[in-house]
Amino acid sequence: MGIDFGTKKVGIALSDEAGKMAFPHSVIPNNDALLKTIATLIEKEGVEEIVMGHSLDSDGKENAVHQHAVDFVTDLTLETPIPVHFEPEQFSTQQAIKIQGRNEQADASAAAIILESYLNKQSNVSVFDELDN
Repeated sequence: MGIDFGTKKVGIALSDEAGKMAFPHSVIPNNDALLKTIATLIEKEGVEEIVMGHSLDSDGKENAVHQHAVDFVTDLTLETPIPVHFEPEQFSTQQAIKIQGRNEQADASAAAIILESYLNKQSNVSVFDELDN
């Protein structure tokens, strides 16, 4: 599961069963029900790992949203003990808007970009590991 965390809404993406491709899933309001909604989705979809956008400013430093995201991850790991990985998300929403235009699913598409970036890195690591063996 990929998460593009925002203080007002949260984009969600899921991968295919092989963990090779990411697809936009939904946009959820960031309200009191967020944690429960995501925990339910994790259980329903059989999510084994989460990739959370690491919110950075244009200089590569953690921005104002970052601490909110870290607090959310802390609560989420107490609710459902699956691994959470942080992946840089700079400009993911802008990339999504550039690809599809500004619409209600842009944050879900941004989450898919974040998840796809992580999956590609994992895929490259495994290719190099195989070459070394």
